[in-house]
Parts: sequence; structure tokens; C-alpha cells
Amino acid sequence: MGKSKKNGWYNIMRVGTAVALSFLIAAIIITLVADDPGKAIQNFFLGALSTRRNVSKVIVDLIPLVFSGMAINVMHKSGLFSMSADSSLYLSAVVSALIAIGMPLPAGVHQIVIIVAGTVVGGLVSLIPVLLKRATGANELVVSLMMNYVAFNLGYWIIRNTYIDTNNGSYSISFQETATLGTLIPQTSIHYGLILMIAAVVVMWLVMNRSRYGRELSITGSNAAFAKYAGIPVGGVIAASQLIGGMLAGLGGSIHMIGAYTKFEWNVAPSYVWDGILINLLAGKKVRNIPLAAFFLAYIRVGANVMSRNAKVATELVAIIQGLVILLIASERFLYGLKKRMEEREALSNAAVAER
Repeated sequence: MGKSKKNGWYNIMRVGTAVALSFLIAAIIITLVADDPGKAIQNFFLGALSTRRNVSKVIVDLIPLVFSGMAINVMHKSGLFSMSADSSLYLSAVVSALIAIGMPLPAGVHQIVIIVAGTVVGGLVSLIPVLLKRATGANELVVSLMMNYVAFNLGYWIIRNTYIDTNNGSYSISFQETATLGTLIPQTSIHYGLILMIAAVVVMWLVMNRSRYGRELSITGSNAAFAKYAGIPVGGVIAASQLIGGMLAGLGGSIHMIGAYTKFEWNVAPSYVWDGILINLLAGKKVRNIPLAAFFLAYIRVGANVMSRNAKVATELVAIIQGLVILLIASERFLYGLKKRMEEREALSNAAVAER
């Protein structure tokens, strides 16, 4: 077995163990707090499959999570730890809502204009931290985190002062019918954004694994000094990664806004960037695994909601699971002893073969 294959199995084992431990801790917590632990655990693990509506909910929630995971994947692969995906996603959703309400266009054209505008806005927003870093030396993590607060308050202020529904005071007025994405599967809430998501995953897999840019990005993220020595335009590669990541987040925000909603309802700050980090870690930083990791997160969230409705256990349990998985996977020492023993056995085996 080659070294890369062994590392692949080791990573799968680490992720699987982290998820299993997190579920075990969640089950213990449910047992302690639920009036009927058996029913609560059943709802948590199987609730997402209990009705057609719940299955549809998993698929619809999966779509923005996949875009968030891909955005984080390409942005962090450059070695720049920006968290601007939330800004890109939220502001693109705001722009999408504004166009969906205030710009009358024919069906087909309307959706395309919205998605293109949201994608462009998302890309431009995510360029801000890297441009500020280059111009002033400001840390991209701090800038992007602060940007997320600014983006949320700015975006919601724009909605409040333009198209807020005065009857409820929290949501906007309804989108024009020509703006929303249609239903892909009848009698469900699954919309055509699912097809766009699948296409985006295929494109990003090709970009990251079969293009010159993907190779340059991988080298730059691994060793910027070596990349510079090899003649790779490091600054351009990093800036492009932030632009592409922001465009992916913006695309996801637009698709989710006009696919899952008929009015702007995001009156609390989103946290898709943290979801994206978890999904990227679960996927082993591989684009092809991101849909599966996103499905896992969407599945347990819907299950938690079912459990909360039927067994009155708080949905915040998912946040505990999410935090534990990130903590365990990000811990370099987690299961490191197992890897070390595997490497030692292999070294001894090779030495024995060499002595013969």
C-alpha cells in the first residue's frame, strides 16, 4: 500500500472516530436530559428520514452547505485563512433579494441576472481582506471576521430601508414570481439549485485536480517560498483563490435565497463559514467528498429539529457535535499514536526485508 493511500485511510479513520465519539457524547447528553431518551435518540438519528418533507429539507439545506465547503476549500488551500465566506454569502443574498423584488424581468432572464449578480458580489467582497493585507499588512482573519459583522448589519439595514414588509417588520415583501427557482421534484421543496450545485462541484473538482491553476494553488498553499522560487505568481494565485471562493459563496447565497425562499428572511447573522470549515475538514479537504460531508451536517440538523419537536431536546445539541468534531479533527495529536505505531511497524518490516 502506497504512502498516500495509507494517509488516506488514516484520515478516514480519524474522521470516522471523531464523528463516532461526538455521536456517543451526544447520545449520553440526550439520555441525561430527555424525558424519553429512546424516542429522542431515534428521532435524532432517523428523524431526517421519517417524512418526505424532512428528506426534502435535508437536500435543500445541503445546497448552501456544499457551496460554503467549496468556498472554504479553495480559499484556505492558498494558505490564507480568510473567513469572508459569510460576508460574500450574505451580501449576495441581499443583492439577490433586491433584484428579485425591484427589477422586473422575464422568467429565465431574471434568475440568471440574480445569480450572476450575486456571484460577482460574492467574489468582490472576498477580495477585500487579501487586498487590505497586501496594502496595509492587516491580518486577513481579523479583517474578515469584522467584515462579517459589517456585512450583516449593512445588508439588513438595506433591506429594512427598501423592501421591508411593514406588516411584520422583519421580512421583506415577496419576490416576483419570475425570480424564484422552480421545483425540481414535484411534491417536494427541492429546487433547480440542486442541479447548479452538482455542476459547480464537477467544475471545482476539475479546477482543483486537473488544471494548472489547481496545481499552482496546491504548491502555493504548501510552501509559498518554494512556489515563488518555481516561478509561480504567488500573489495572483492567492488573490484568485479568494475571488473564486467568494464567487462560490455568493453563488450559493443567491441560489439558496431564490430557491428556498420567496422573501428575504435572514434577520440573524448566518454562520455558514463555520459550517464550511467543518465540511472541509470532514471531506479531508477534497472537493469530491464535500457533498457527502455537507449531507452529514444537513442530516443531523434536520434530525435535531425533529427531536426538538417530538422529544423537546434543544437543537443546540448539533452545535456541540459540530464543535467536538472540529476539535478532534483539528487536533494533530488525536490518534497520532496509532499513526506512529503504523509507521514504526512499516519501518521495521522494511528493515527486515533489507537484511535478507
